[in-house]
Amino acid sequence: MPKERALIEIRLAGLSQGIHEFDFTCTAGDFNDQALTEAGISGEISVRIAIDRNEDGMTVSLDTNASAERPCDLCLTPVSLKMNGSYRLYYMYDQDQGVEEDLDIEYRSIDRNSVSIDLTEDVRETLLLSVPMKVTCTDNPDCHIYRKESPEEPEATQGRSWQESLEKLKDKYR
Repeated sequence: MPKERALIEIRLAGLSQGIHEFDFTCTAGDFNDQALTEAGISGEISVRIAIDRNEDGMTVSLDTNASAERPCDLCLTPVSLKMNGSYRLYYMYDQDQGVEEDLDIEYRSIDRNSVSIDLTEDVRETLLLSVPMKVTCTDNPDCHIYRKESPEEPEATQGRSWQESLEKLKDKYR
């Protein structure tokens, strides 16, 4: 059974030492992951990958840009979000097979003769990490909790000094 082609794959064969940049465009549906569609990611996803290849290994930098439509957690008004994520991975060439056990998640071992690397899962995780935990609308007049103050209100409070407020508080508790 043939292996399914990776969505975001970088071909390493023939890649010289130095910095190489790659751009990919895809959609949330291309990942076949319900978590991305539940996150409200819509439209095109832009992925920029920079690979710095040297004699010891490679540094891979991922930058993702996506847009999403999510409801405000307070008033349920639809909010458009621009989500940006970044992630950096370090690939070290296999020197010693026992080193792989001690590697952190950002450090990975790779064979010097590898033809390509699949970054699809790393891009998917970067997209999910760029989704905000809480979505609030700040300028919606129907959302009364995070509405910006009207221009008249700050002027009224600027006239009072903090000492006057402190004196009133002292008088209240005497």
